[in-house]
Amino acid sequence: MEKLLLIVILIFAGQILGSLLGLIKSPSKIILHGSLAFAGSMMILISFFQLIPKGLEYASYYLIMLSFFAGIGIMWPIDKLVPHINPELGKKEKSSVKRSTIMLVIGMALHNIPEGLAIGIGFALEPKLGITIAIAIAAQDIPENIATIIPLYNVTKQKLKSFIITTGTILFELIGFILGYFVLRGMSTEILGASLALAGGFMVYISVEELLPAAEISKHLRVCITAIIMGAICIVLTSLI
Repeated sequence: MEKLLLIVILIFAGQILGSLLGLIKSPSKIILHGSLAFAGSMMILISFFQLIPKGLEYASYYLIMLSFFAGIGIMWPIDKLVPHINPELGKKEKSSVKRSTIMLVIGMALHNIPEGLAIGIGFALEPKLGITIAIAIAAQDIPENIATIIPLYNVTKQKLKSFIITTGTILFELIGFILGYFVLRGMSTEILGASLALAGGFMVYISVEELLPAAEISKHLRVCITAIIMGAICIVLTSLI
């Protein structure tokens, strides 16, 4: 019960903290981009160092590979329908910002479902794995919410309304978690193993197609490379615990 409560806290923590930071004092561009690189690194490393190896303990190699690429395939059309994180969104014309911000909030909600699924599936198979995934996703939720709430506040001019809208997308992550944990945990271990690989596909796609490009690594090379290395070290350390 305590571990389940910790998971729920982590699901809320990243998004709430990111939204508050964006409203109270938006971080410098370097910190924001470094945070995106750090989160992207963590999510990729979790997929290849934890999700896929753990999945291989319960399902065949071919099923794991098929599930991993299925996760990428599922995220591709979702990604094409919604805009990416864009820390520079507030510099666009007002009409463009309004439309892009609305679409970005919708995109966050849709992306939160597979993120919640990843946490739920990992937790159903092994609580420690679910907690590790939740920490990585909370880490990426912070810069994601900062990058969303700043232009949203510029449109609404209301801090409370902006906060409610961005944190409201947490409900979609909770829905994903409920589906992943309470529905899939009764399935066979082979299905759960394949589901871990599916979640890995989700996370790799989000990282490679959204978080790392948004970090603009070439513009902040030293900071982003350092952040990527730190993200990798964090996942390696959690694997040893």
